[in-house]
Amino acid sequence: MNKLYEEIIERVDVGIHAVDEAGRTVIYNKKMREMESMEKEDVLYKDMRDVFQFQENQSSTLLHSLHEGEEVINVKQTYFNNRGVEITTVNQTFPISLDEKICAAVEIATDVTKMERLMRTKIRQVESKITFDQIIGSSQPLREVIEVARRATRTNSNVLVIGETGTGKELFAQSIHSESQRANAPFISQNCAALPDTLIEGILFGTTKGAFTGAIDSPGLFEQAHGGTLLLDELNSLNITLQAKLLRVLQEKKIRRVGGSKEIPIDVRIIATINEDPIDVIATNRLRKDLYYRLAVITVFIPPLRERIEDIEVLVRQFIAKYNHLFEMSVQTVSDEVMALFTTHPWPGNVRELEHAIEAAMNLIHHEKFIEYHHLPYQYRKAVGQQAQPTVKVLPRIETHQLTEQLAVFEKLVIEQTLVENAGHITNAAQKLGLSRQSLQYRMKRLNIKV
Repeated sequence: MNKLYEEIIERVDVGIHAVDEAGRTVIYNKKMREMESMEKEDVLYKDMRDVFQFQENQSSTLLHSLHEGEEVINVKQTYFNNRGVEITTVNQTFPISLDEKICAAVEIATDVTKMERLMRTKIRQVESKITFDQIIGSSQPLREVIEVARRATRTNSNVLVIGETGTGKELFAQSIHSESQRANAPFISQNCAALPDTLIEGILFGTTKGAFTGAIDSPGLFEQAHGGTLLLDELNSLNITLQAKLLRVLQEKKIRRVGGSKEIPIDVRIIATINEDPIDVIATNRLRKDLYYRLAVITVFIPPLRERIEDIEVLVRQFIAKYNHLFEMSVQTVSDEVMALFTTHPWPGNVRELEHAIEAAMNLIHHEKFIEYHHLPYQYRKAVGQQAQPTVKVLPRIETHQLTEQLAVFEKLVIEQTLVENAGHITNAAQKLGLSRQSLQYRMKRLNIKV
């Protein structure tokens, strides 16, 4: 039975930590060790006050239960392991009595460390305004679209942001708002595809008490955004009937709540986004042409990631830094092999897909400093396996026997082939050839090689 209990305690998917009457650890299961990133010998049979540290004005729920004889249920606790790493758990703690005397205490813990960090990050993001300086990348296509978007901050004209899924349309919308005269007024975002048609009209325009069963007097998003900016994300998902009502609001600058008769004046700048070519959306009757012209006073086209490959390296660094902070890791960068894959991948999910790839890879890392090929999600490794091997060029027959001329021909072929294998990315090709970027560019100029 002892063996059976031991196996159960080791295999359950919650942390179990028990101390004896002196506060020394006597049970410390596998899940608890994983949560606290510690080994048995770090904790077992030691006074837990010598191992763990607690935040100011806080104490151990386990020791509280031991000393006070009280059961503690669903209490969140933040503390630090022996290396100073912060851990947050939700605990159920209870004393164990023998002959009416408390002889031990047990804690059953659920790890919420990552959730706590994500919540803190989310709060910081909400509190801090997004600006153009936070949009990552220095490629020419991105610089051009940022310049167009910056000009939109000088006026109150409506803006249409066009870009594929994952390109960062909302970042541009928030940046336009943050650097405009409306920066101190509300910025409200609504994804038009996230709610059914029966609800979204009331959400946009508000409701009047008695309009339908359960309806109350409630302001809509237009009223809430008064004086500020309203972002209508994925506008092409809004049905045609609602698009007609939206057009009327834009023309008259007044709204009427659902079930109401009073017209309410509004002062709202509209920024709308669509994730398809507007010509295709209009042709298939999913976007009214007159609404398109009303919104597209200023049009911002965000280029997909495959058209700004040179931004991938800086994006990779940024995402690694982000998840190093969230996961408390110290990954430095990706390997040359992974970077070569990233620069040739088509990225249908754009920047969002790249971020997810980095996050997924870092979840498979233990103590390594580099993201290697085998850390990548399966779909990327599979895609590489399905790619045809690059064609090897045969050295052409040349008339001269001069060694220098033979070497020059061979050098040109090797450089051209390496550039093809790296999709014309000079930095990656230079790394592959063991050259500096400047040295490769010099050789390309000398050999008249163009990308």
